[in-house]
Amino acid sequence: MKNQNMKNICMFGILTCVLVLFLQHQGVDATREMRHHHDSRLLKETFYPRYGETNPSSLPYMKTSTIFNVLAFGAKGDGTTDDTNAFEAAWLAACKLEASTMVVPKGSVFLIKAISFSGLNCESNIVFQLDGNIIAPKRSGSWESGLLQWLEFTKLNGITIRGTGVIDGQGAGWWSESSDTKPTAIRFYGSSDVTVTGITIQNSQQTHLKFDNCQSVQVFEVTISSPGDSPNTDGIHLQNSQDVTIHSTKLACGDDCVSIQTGCSAVNIQNVDCGPGHGISIGSLGKDNTKACVSNITVRDTKIHDTENGVRIKTWQGGYGSVQGVTFSNIQVSKVETPIIIEEYYCDGGKCQNKGSSVSISDISYENIRGTYTKNPVRFACSDGTPCTDVNLDTIQLQPVQQNSDTGKPFCSNAYGELKTTTSPPIDCLMAAKLSKKQSQNNYDSCQN
Repeated sequence: MKNQNMKNICMFGILTCVLVLFLQHQGVDATREMRHHHDSRLLKETFYPRYGETNPSSLPYMKTSTIFNVLAFGAKGDGTTDDTNAFEAAWLAACKLEASTMVVPKGSVFLIKAISFSGLNCESNIVFQLDGNIIAPKRSGSWESGLLQWLEFTKLNGITIRGTGVIDGQGAGWWSESSDTKPTAIRFYGSSDVTVTGITIQNSQQTHLKFDNCQSVQVFEVTISSPGDSPNTDGIHLQNSQDVTIHSTKLACGDDCVSIQTGCSAVNIQNVDCGPGHGISIGSLGKDNTKACVSNITVRDTKIHDTENGVRIKTWQGGYGSVQGVTFSNIQVSKVETPIIIEEYYCDGGKCQNKGSSVSISDISYENIRGTYTKNPVRFACSDGTPCTDVNLDTIQLQPVQQNSDTGKPFCSNAYGELKTTTSPPIDCLMAAKLSKKQSQNNYDSCQN
C-alpha cells in the first residue's frame, strides 16, 4: 500500500510539473490567469448593479468584453435629474476597452443635455446598448447658444447603437420658437462602420438622425416619428457619406424622410415606409453657387404615402457639379402630391432665378412606380443652361386620388430621355432628342477631381 501511495504521489508530481511546463511553453502565467478570472468576475459585479431582473448572461451583448451600466456611474434614470455627467463618465470608461458595451437599462428615463461621445481616444467596436429612454430638455431656454447637436458620436471606428429604447427630443417645446438653434437629435461625424438598429427616435428638435463624413453605415429596423407639421424634422440626413444602407425602417416626420446631400455615393435605400413628410429627396444641392456631387443612389421596394413629394431631386440655380447614376425602383405611392419630381429651380420662397450654371442631372431611372397622387403625377423642371439628360421611365402607373378632380398633367421642361413603356398618364412631354453632353460631362468631371 505504501508503494502504491508513493507511486500516486510521484505521478501527481510528474503531472503537475508537466502542466507547469506546458503553461510556460504557451506563455501563460497560471497565477495571473486565476487572478484575471477573479478580477473579471468583480468587474462584472461592479458594472451590473440595479440593471433589473434580467439575467445578464442571457443578453446578446454579454459577448463583448466589458459592460458599463450608466446606473453604476451615478445616473438616476428618474426623468428629472440631469444624468449627463453620468453618461459622460460611463462613456469614458467604456471607450477605453475595445468591443465594450455601454448600457442604458430598460425601465428608466434619463434626462440628458447636449453630449459628445468622442472617439479621439477610444478603442474600436463600442456598443451603445439602448433599452431605456433618453429625453432632451423640453425648452431651448436651457440650451447653449449655437449648439447644433444633442447626442453626437464623433470620430469612431466601429460604433453600434442598438436596443429597444427610445430617444425623445421633446421637440414640441422647440418647434414654435423662432430661434435657429434647434439641434439635430443624433449626429454621427467622421465615423466608419456605423450601425443603428432597433431603436426609436421621436419628436426631434430638428433633424432626427444625421450622418456627416461617415463611411460604411447601416440603419435598419429603426422607427423615426414626429408630426407631419413639425418644421425641418428630417428623418435621416446624409452628407459627405459613402457606402450607406438604410432598410426595413419606418420614417414619419415633418420634412424629408431621407435627405441625401452633396458628397454622397453608394447609397442603398430599401424597404422603407415613408410618410407623412416630404418624401425621399436628393438635395437641395448647389446653394450659393457651390459645388455638389452625388452618385450611385438606389431607392427601391419602398412605400411613400401622405407626403408632399415622392422621389425628388432638387437643385439651386448657380451651382455646379453633378447628380448621376440614380435609380428609383418598385415604389408604391399613396396620396402623394407629386410622386416624381426633378426641380432645378429650387429656392426658399420668392422667384427662383434662371442662372447660367446648374448642377447637371443625368442617368436617372424610374422603374415600376405606381399609386395615387393629389396634385401632379410628374414634374421635370430642368435648367435652360444644363438640361436633364438620360431620364428613363419604365412602367409608370399613376392615378389621381379622385378620378374627376382637377389635377395637373405631367410637366417637362428641358428634360431629355426615353419612355421604355407606355405610361399612365401619358408622359408625352419628355423629349427624345439627343443633346450634346459636353456641359454635363464637364460638371461630372469636376466631381472626379
